[in-house]
Amino acid sequence: MKHLPSATTTQDLLGKRLAIMLDDNTDLSYEVTERLRAARTRALSIRRITQPQLQTAQEIQAQNGLALLKFPGQIQLFFQTFGSLIPLLGLVAGLVLIHEFHNDQSALELAEIDSALLIDDLPPNAYTDPSFLDYLKYEVNSPQN
Repeated sequence: MKHLPSATTTQDLLGKRLAIMLDDNTDLSYEVTERLRAARTRALSIRRITQPQLQTAQEIQAQNGLALLKFPGQIQLFFQTFGSLIPLLGLVAGLVLIHEFHNDQSALELAEIDSALLIDDLPPNAYTDPSFLDYLKYEVNSPQN
């Protein structure tokens, strides 16, 4: 008997057991053994062992109709080189805008405090009071009657 490749499925194991039992049993007639041999040969020729075929991502996309856009050489080189920098530049621009907005808000608060200080009639002692800044913040943020 020829050695078959190692079996992994239950069908392959059952087939091997039956083949061993039939090979060991020699009291069968010639016609039966020839029919069994022919059936075995047919079964082995039908059974195909498939090998996995490796493909690149571009081949798979081309098969599925999702081929990548083809840009001219200079544009494709630009996107390959600087493609990851575009989100980084967006992030930096956002952080700069947030910083500027925060600085504008604090400048507006200081301007309101200065204008309240210059417009209001306060005694000179109020300027030396440690809680004067708190007083000004309360006056600026409180609703005017």
